[in-house]
Amino acid sequence: MTENSPPIALHRCRFVNYSPSPITALAFPPLPLPSLRDRKTGKEREHDRGGGFGTLVVGHANGDIDLLEWTGEDGEPQAPQAWHIRKTLPGPHPSKVDSVALTIRYPDIFPSGTVPSCSDLRLFSSGGGSELLEWDIARSSVRRTISSQGGSIWSMAANPASTVLALGCEDGSVRLLSLEADTLQHHRRFDRIKSRILSIAWGPPIPRQPKPKINGSIGNKSNQKEDSKSDSEDEEDEWVDSWLVTGGSDSSLRKWDVSTGRPTDRMGTDKMKGEKTLVWAVGVLADGTIISGDSLGTVKFWDSITCTQTHTFTAHGADVLCLTIGPDGTTVFTSGVDQKIVQFNYVTSGTSTSALNASVGRWVQSASRRMHSHDVRALVMWPPHSPLPPAHRQKPSPGAPCIAPILVSGGLDMSVVLTPALPASVTTSAVAARVVNPLATSVATTFEDSYYRRIPYSSVLSIAKGARLVLCMHETGLNVWRVLGIPSAAMVIDGMDSSTDPESREGWESVLEMELSVHTNLIASALSDDGRWLVASDLYETKLFELNKTQSGDIKPKRVRSLTSVLEAQIPISGSKPRSTGGSCFAFPPDSSKMVIASATTSVVLVLDLSTAEPTVLRRFDQHRKPSLFSGRRVIRGSNRSQSQSIHHGDEITPESNGPPPVVRMAVSPDGQWLVTSDDLCRMFVFNLDSIQYHTTLPSLPHPPNVMIFIPERPQMLMTVLPNNTVHVYDVEHGEVPSWAHDLNSRIPKQLFSTPDPVMGVSFEPMTPPHRLVNGDVEMTDLLQNPFSRLSTPSPSQKEAIFWGSSWLCKLKLDWLGKYAEPRKRRKSGAKQQGPAPRPDLQNSAYDARNLRMVTHYRPILALDFLGPGEMVLVERPLVDVLSKLPPAFFKPKYGQA
Repeated sequence: MTENSPPIALHRCRFVNYSPSPITALAFPPLPLPSLRDRKTGKEREHDRGGGFGTLVVGHANGDIDLLEWTGEDGEPQAPQAWHIRKTLPGPHPSKVDSVALTIRYPDIFPSGTVPSCSDLRLFSSGGGSELLEWDIARSSVRRTISSQGGSIWSMAANPASTVLALGCEDGSVRLLSLEADTLQHHRRFDRIKSRILSIAWGPPIPRQPKPKINGSIGNKSNQKEDSKSDSEDEEDEWVDSWLVTGGSDSSLRKWDVSTGRPTDRMGTDKMKGEKTLVWAVGVLADGTIISGDSLGTVKFWDSITCTQTHTFTAHGADVLCLTIGPDGTTVFTSGVDQKIVQFNYVTSGTSTSALNASVGRWVQSASRRMHSHDVRALVMWPPHSPLPPAHRQKPSPGAPCIAPILVSGGLDMSVVLTPALPASVTTSAVAARVVNPLATSVATTFEDSYYRRIPYSSVLSIAKGARLVLCMHETGLNVWRVLGIPSAAMVIDGMDSSTDPESREGWESVLEMELSVHTNLIASALSDDGRWLVASDLYETKLFELNKTQSGDIKPKRVRSLTSVLEAQIPISGSKPRSTGGSCFAFPPDSSKMVIASATTSVVLVLDLSTAEPTVLRRFDQHRKPSLFSGRRVIRGSNRSQSQSIHHGDEITPESNGPPPVVRMAVSPDGQWLVTSDDLCRMFVFNLDSIQYHTTLPSLPHPPNVMIFIPERPQMLMTVLPNNTVHVYDVEHGEVPSWAHDLNSRIPKQLFSTPDPVMGVSFEPMTPPHRLVNGDVEMTDLLQNPFSRLSTPSPSQKEAIFWGSSWLCKLKLDWLGKYAEPRKRRKSGAKQQGPAPRPDLQNSAYDARNLRMVTHYRPILALDFLGPGEMVLVERPLVDVLSKLPPAFFKPKYGQA
């Protein structure tokens, strides 16, 4: 922060009743099984798991599913921002998510040693009913459903080869669904037992045994040799599943033979007071060891051959709801109702280094931590455990850095927690010097010593500056508040406390509460700057409301019902599905005379005129529907050719029939001339709203931007911020990066890039006066229409932008980013420095502290923006307020202990 910054009047709001949904399921994509054919021919590949991070899937109790992508650049082992929400799949209303599963779409042709991306995966979920949902990740909608034919689905698990999905059902049977060739159909049903199947896990796969040779005639030996060779190659490259294990509601586990569908062994757990014990979680190691967690808080290890118990631990005070296995199979993590995450390690004895030989080692309870305030419902680990025999495991590349595995946990407290969880045995070996913490939180990487961090909530608020309104979107409703006046006590945003009470409602009033009839949870909403128009949409229908102010000061919404027919006439039909008018994002220009909508299912961009009696479509743009050619991960300019039939991502080809990528973000310039839209393929298109024409395509970025905003002084300059906090600037009028912005990120202090939370917004203090009212309408001043009129003497506020994330905010000087960058002081020496002075060394801590100061006592921040010169609104939602609405957490007093 600057030392001479004028005080800013801050509206600090903490009473917005936004509550995120509890987390009920987590999943990472599986790693492909190695090719047996390469092993037979001596072409075994060395595999480095640190080369990529998979997509994190988070299922919520309200039916939504979040997809989180790793924010680091390709080849970088660290990313302080870790995983960030890329998109949200809206759940049908009402619904919930109890379990999720990821599989590889075409495992037979997927390259071994590669981390699957979203386009390579299939996503399945169940919500306590009998329907299994498969999701279309590209279109953010349900692709198909299928009935379990056995009642409610209690558990699901995909086999390691991603060819079969097993369902544990209410009627006591296991159903197998075939996933081959991108299909979903019932394959077989196992024998029924008198117990609900609460948990399920697959045993290690084994190579298919070759068929015995049959002696026959010796005629045509060459043809017989070729046929037998091709058959043997197909058989050698195939893994088969031999058994799986289930946990039931009858105090027992069962081992099933996959080929016959019958239980081969039954393992009984402990009982208490004659009540049945529920086995909520099961897992299988590569050597076949079975792990179970039950409702008594007991974690047990079983020998899969004899089906006898080898170890038992009373590790929890209540139900064990979930467990996960470390990448190398030497660590196991369990958690549940008592909020405690417990680590179990395999300790070897003697000189043997094999962690899978039960005769030379044992399992011990090594550590426990409490990182959640309520029940923990799901645990996953990256990289995931591959249950392969030691002979078939792929070896890491020599000299490659060792990436510490990440434990991900979630539960009723609505927070996704990331914890480095390297086994303690690795830190004592020679590999310890090469261990890298992917989160960059600290040097420590073991579970008991490392620092954990939380993934912040996604923002669902928007602010109308001109009308001084704040809009909050819930699953099925909208709330609007009005800011009444300037706070009596000004707060300087530099760490100083204010005398105002953030919990007080003085200066605020609730003006509107709405509950909408929807088919899915709401996915987008927006409020015009003058507060006249309010729009919200689920996946299938957009609703537009005109807000009229009554004499008492309340707001009365009036729905514009003609919008549906107007949109249906312009939105194309998507396959055999009915025409959908839902919008993925909306934007209003500053004068609120138009509305821009991006269709959620077809990705067309429509510009509507709102100044007439009924909304009319001025223009439809199909740029996001047209395929583009890619070189690596960048769009080739001028590649929007109608004759192209596919989208190329390097070696990957996505057919156009899979649907266009959704538009994820929009931005309108302060003068209302330029519109920029960004889609899920990182493409950005520029449109001229004055002439209502397509203008140009901007160079693509490695990730879809988190923030897109125009610089008020230069309305043709677009600033974008990526999830890794890198800043990019484009001149949209010329469709290029200005010369002064080529090395922009090298001139920004490193502290901005190392913040644990990504940038969620950028705000500019408006110039004085930002606008004036003429007969109740907003009229832009000459300053905004001619933004370069005062560039010769810019005010301090015009040169600064406030960047903010969930747990921090800071102020950046825009004169660093352009020609105003101050030179570094020359050293005192006899020789004169020739030429222009070099740029300041931004890695110098004193320079960073003087020009960039982080403020961290507002958290978590949901929205921040200026209402006018020297006046800002900041919306917080403290975690303690969110947790206060939850039922009491489990607590078990311990008497007789200090």
